[in-house]
Amino acid sequence: MSLDLLSDDWNRALAVVAHPDDLEYGAASAIARWTDAGKDIRYLMVTRGEAGIADLSPDVVGPARSEEEIASAAVVGVSVVEFLDRADGLVVADLDLRRDLARAIRRHRPEMVLSINHRDSWGGPSWNHADHRAVGVALLDAIRDAANRWVFTELVDEGHDPWTGVAFAAFSGSPHPTHAVDITGYLERGRDSLRRHRLYLDHLGGGDDDDPTAFLVDHAEAAGPEIGVRHATTFEVVAF
Repeated sequence: MSLDLLSDDWNRALAVVAHPDDLEYGAASAIARWTDAGKDIRYLMVTRGEAGIADLSPDVVGPARSEEEIASAAVVGVSVVEFLDRADGLVVADLDLRRDLARAIRRHRPEMVLSINHRDSWGGPSWNHADHRAVGVALLDAIRDAANRWVFTELVDEGHDPWTGVAFAAFSGSPHPTHAVDITGYLERGRDSLRRHRLYLDHLGGGDDDDPTAFLVDHAEAAGPEIGVRHATTFEVVAF
């Protein structure tokens, strides 16, 4: 890899992902660093992750995972967590989703948009979740939609004027990273943020003797030397 440092020349970011816990699988340590530096970061979950645990009812899982996400966000200094309430596992990159994301971008007016890997694979023979792929594609389109007065004109009628201020989108966990963030000193905050997703992690089989956050250390230690630091996390950046 040849990685550039991710720019910190911005003040507000909107993080948009499909499920509770998506941001905690790599981005949370960087978010902790940014909020400590005074940056305003807000979360938008497209679903509540209600279909993510096979042996528990969505009526139980959705509310529980929502509460875990709010607690997880607080660990890294984020107090705004919103939900679009799309059906978990059934997200599609249609015009309705683009409109909802464009509305959120116009309302929050971020300079940077944050998400997770939207590519087909995580690398190698793996296959990415359909919701991740759909949200990422819709989000990239929605950034342009948010800037165009003549797309989704009803948003202006709602009071949401166009927003052209998004400079770039950054996707964590991509198999094609272009940039990295120094998270030395913030890795444990990211791990603690992931640990707040106890219901989900317990049903993955991770317990006290099998730390499900260990992979974050491996990734941070591998990425750090690429930018000359102890710990780093990587992003694929798309400029606008």
